[in-house]
Amino acid sequence: MAEGILRAAANDLFEVYSAGSKPAGYVHPTAIEVMSEIGIDLSAHTSKSLEQYLDAGIHTIVTVCGNANEACPVFPGMVNRYHWGFEDPAHATGSEEEILEEFRNIRDQIKLVFEAYVSGYRQAESASA
Repeated sequence: MAEGILRAAANDLFEVYSAGSKPAGYVHPTAIEVMSEIGIDLSAHTSKSLEQYLDAGIHTIVTVCGNANEACPVFPGMVNRYHWGFEDPAHATGSEEEILEEFRNIRDQIKLVFEAYVSGYRQAESASA
């Protein structure tokens, strides 16, 4: 969900990649469902491992789940690192509707934080131009 939201908010500013320390191998179907509710299609996204990006020249890392900040390796030349510890909705329990609501809640939290991050980034870019 984080990749889709950040791509939608900042695709004109920078490239967005997404990977995990323990990728599941697929995108959770409920994540695909709740993201489609806000006009973001994750159906072609895949779950990827961090290792494939170690030599990609990445200079900003954003981690979003639990221990992801601690599990994330050091990237060569990395300059910026941010962590927002959202709950992983894949671990939600309860009825189908309760799980759906948890995915929506986390989606909305990610959207709020990432849109604020991108807004601040845009302001900083225009101030330095």
